[in-house]
Amino acid sequence: MAKYYIGVDLGTTSTKAVLFDEAGSVVASANHGYDLYRDASGMAEEDPEEILTAFQEAVYEVVKKAKAEPEEVVAVSFSSAMHSLIAFDKDWNPLTRVITWADTRSNPYTEQLKESGLGQKIYSETGTPIHPMAPLSKLLWLKNEKADVYNNAAHYLGIKEYIFHRLFGANKMDYSIASGTGIFNIFNLEWDELALETTGVTKEQLPTPVEPYEIERGLMGDYDKLMGISKNTAFVYGAGDGPLSNLGVNAIQKGVAAITIGTSGAIRVVADKPAIDPKGRTFTYALDKDHWVIGGPVNNGGDVFRWARDNMFDSEKSTATLLGLDDYDLLTEIASKIPAGANGLLFHPYLGGERAPIWDANARGSFFGLTHEHTRADMLRAVLEGIIFNIYMVSIALQEVVGDLSEIKATGGFARSELWRQITADIFEAVITVPSDFESGALAAVIVAKKALGEIESVEQISEYLGETKSYNPKPENFEAYRELSPIFIRLSRQLQTEYDNIAAYQRKHNKN
Repeated sequence: MAKYYIGVDLGTTSTKAVLFDEAGSVVASANHGYDLYRDASGMAEEDPEEILTAFQEAVYEVVKKAKAEPEEVVAVSFSSAMHSLIAFDKDWNPLTRVITWADTRSNPYTEQLKESGLGQKIYSETGTPIHPMAPLSKLLWLKNEKADVYNNAAHYLGIKEYIFHRLFGANKMDYSIASGTGIFNIFNLEWDELALETTGVTKEQLPTPVEPYEIERGLMGDYDKLMGISKNTAFVYGAGDGPLSNLGVNAIQKGVAAITIGTSGAIRVVADKPAIDPKGRTFTYALDKDHWVIGGPVNNGGDVFRWARDNMFDSEKSTATLLGLDDYDLLTEIASKIPAGANGLLFHPYLGGERAPIWDANARGSFFGLTHEHTRADMLRAVLEGIIFNIYMVSIALQEVVGDLSEIKATGGFARSELWRQITADIFEAVITVPSDFESGALAAVIVAKKALGEIESVEQISEYLGETKSYNPKPENFEAYRELSPIFIRLSRQLQTEYDNIAAYQRKHNKN
């Protein structure tokens, strides 16, 4: 009998299921999207039922594509977006939609926490920077602005935990997801007393923290039929998408960094114990008790490229559709004709506020150096470079905490682009290694499942499942331009930060949405 494993990537705008065979080869994949609701200023919510449906449909689709029998699906394991929050009443009826990491409505309470000095104390125990992304801040927002929800909330979960609750009646959260909440103590692996006191939430309202290797069996109701699997299929909790991205490209050795850019992005390294940045710029999240992922996340990744496409290149988008081409491929081809440095044009990509390195939800995007001579193509090149400049700025802070980076591996949607790979190598002046298999997060989730089932001894054995890689070397004619421009980019980001609060306040005052 064949044995199959499904890695599920619960993302911000879609859920992907990837079915692997026993050797770790991809047999089938499916991706189902859902809306991100931005009905009010700062809102970024999802409907949990839409995500549950997308998850079920994606699993069902890959099982059918593979023509797998229900009993041949050995395990389903998860890589999940972090920092989400859903409130429930005592009967487990949702009181909110999924409040995602991108929701910034808690910013006033986040700033109060920072200014009081209490935020730094909580960060030093939880490893989660004080920012509206974290459930810590979201709970303060609910307490202050949604009293009806806060006072009636008997339970709080994230989106992955919601799925496990619906499928098994479980009330658990793995250490990895818990370590991104801002209310979990990464040193004793328990809910943090100071964070709980600050939010007014009790341990009884929170799920039980468990290892990422925790297994549930015995699907309730008709979920087995809806997904085409056995009731006894092992469901493994897995971990957060950031930590699993490092595992998925085998960036778990000292000094080896992984850069991921999807909708958002991050740069991370793995250590054998937690490490806290005295300046509060980096996170420390668990992969498991023996692997701690330290890094910095950015809000602005592929979504900024999408913004440029939708707002500056509508005609090219239409042309690509008519010709049956990928519109992003067409745009990167346009940008590749522009020399490194975009003819002296810089772009700060803070369209959605920013997490690392500046941790400012009021940050705003801007072009700098614009002249009559610049074209849309220059602006597009500057957008792509600006995203990487920002990741490079995060890496400077990261190296202050963990030491020098010896190697960089790339994953996420941007890793599919030859141009973005080369820009990354040139700005970092480092060799960038890209795996041939882009399903690294889902593969990492499956590796966690194999360890949970006792089929492998350590997650380090992922190296046995990885295929070929391709490397990109920095080009001197390009990195010399970036050497001149990156200090300007960094200095300018600090200078502009003094006015972000003011322009954000103006926008809130005059923007009715």
